[in-house]
Parts: sequence; structure tokens; C-alpha cells
Amino acid sequence: MANIKDKIADFRSGFVAIMGSPNVGKSTLLNQMLGEKISITSKKPQTTRNRILGVVHRPSSQLVFIDTPGIHKAKRPLNIRIVDAALSALGDVDIVLVMVDVANPDPDSETFLINKLKKIKKPVVLALNKTDIVKKPTLFSIIDKWAKAYSFEAIIPVSAILGDQIEELVEAMEALLPKGPAFFPEDTLTDLPERFIAAEMIREKVFRLTGQEIPYSTAVTLDSFSEEKKGTLVKIHATIHVERASQKGMIIGKNGSKLKMIGTEARKEIEQMVGTKVFLKLFVRVHKNWSKDTKALRKFGY
Repeated sequence: MANIKDKIADFRSGFVAIMGSPNVGKSTLLNQMLGEKISITSKKPQTTRNRILGVVHRPSSQLVFIDTPGIHKAKRPLNIRIVDAALSALGDVDIVLVMVDVANPDPDSETFLINKLKKIKKPVVLALNKTDIVKKPTLFSIIDKWAKAYSFEAIIPVSAILGDQIEELVEAMEALLPKGPAFFPEDTLTDLPERFIAAEMIREKVFRLTGQEIPYSTAVTLDSFSEEKKGTLVKIHATIHVERASQKGMIIGKNGSKLKMIGTEARKEIEQMVGTKVFLKLFVRVHKNWSKDTKALRKFGY
């Protein structure tokens, strides 16, 4: 009985905000730590627009990660809201995990982020991502640069895409957690509803399969999400919102080919998530200049 009490007394738990410039691999890292996909990824920056929560369960700890949108100097109303969402996470967490892309540094965003960190009194761990594509002498000089820029609790080189050094990174954060009971049951992966994740998976496919201009002018809403045939089928109707008629044509593609591709790839991932067959029907609607419209931003969840 005493052993059980000791285990409970030694248990650690806390919230960790994953911060960094756009497109440094924050969502890929979160998915890697969770062992399952809940946060969308693409090679285009600013893929994540909302705060995504993921729970990592370990024998003696629970880490609740908040994957935030990329920190950058924002000008457009949508981007200002994205950055505000990211910064608001800092006040509610026990640890800040800063992530940097060592292969493609972004000095302006990194300086902006360091200045923000200096204003908070939280333990900060630095993950240097994409170490699989830089040479060791370069990596050593990068580590030295960051060690001088800020007093990090730990600096861990990782490769989120390959899973290298992820365990070492989690252990470094685990040691900084305050003692306390778990916040979520052991089977909890995220607090996000399946509807939200399904919409994000559709938006990810728009990011991955369309040109440079299109993704930043799109939002996805679910019109319906229902279980049918005694739970053996999930029926989803979703709308992809764009800002101009020309963008609508690009997403639909010749004879609907692009929209069909987006739908097919999204459906496969949603089926993996819900564990059953999915019928997915996509619509494309023009909502002129929605990313500059405060009411539209609220309607679409920003």
C-alpha cells in the first residue's frame, strides 16, 4: 500500500506550450510525441491556426501539450488573431517548449519570440528541429548561439519527422513538471471533438494539394457530422470557404478533379480517426474577403 502512495505522491503533471516560428515542425513534433495524428501539417507556413491540445501519458507523469500557431509579426486581421492565440497560451502553462528549424532559420521571428519569452517567468526548453539535414559543426554553432541568446533549461537537437531524440526531449520536460495528479483519464488523446479534427484534416489537404495563394484564403466548416447504419458509417457534409470566385475554380479543378482528390485523401484520414467508413461530401463557397472580416473570423472559429 505504501508503494502505491509513494507513486501517487511522486506523479507529475502539467501543461506545455509548443512555441516557434511558422513551419518549424511543431505539429509534426506533437503528433510524434502522441504516437497519433491530431494536428495538421504541411510544408506551407501557418498551417495551424487554433490551439491544439494533445495529452502524452507516461508511467509517472502526464504532459498536456498545446500546439500553438506560428509566432510572427502579423499584419492581416487573421494573422493577428493567429499570433494572439499563440501568445495567450503562455499564461496558462507550466513549461514552454520553443522549437527552431535549424535548416531554415527565421531571424526576425526568432528575435520576436525571444523578446516575448523574456517577459514571462516560466521554464523554457529548446528543441532544435531538422537536425537530420544539417552537418554537426553547423549544429554545434547553432547550439552555442541559442545558449547565449536565452537561459534555457535544456537544449535538445531533434528530428521531428524521423522521431530522433524525442524521448530525450520528453524526459527533459518531464523533469520540470510540478508534482500533481493527472488532468485527463489515461485514454484521452485530445480535448478536441472529432468534428474539429475532421475539418482540420480537410483543410490540411487543401494546404497540401493547392498552390501558394489558395491555402491562406480558405476555411473549412462542417455542415453535418452524423453516424448512420448503426454506427458503421459516418456521413459528413463540409464547406470549403474561399475569398474569390477564381479560387473556387482552382479548388474544384478541371471536371472537379482537384476537389475529388482533396475529398479522397481527407476521407481516408478521417476513416482512420473514427474507425469506420466515411461518406464525405465537399462544397466550395465564396465568402468575399472573409479573412479581413471580423464577423467571418468569429464564425469560422478564429
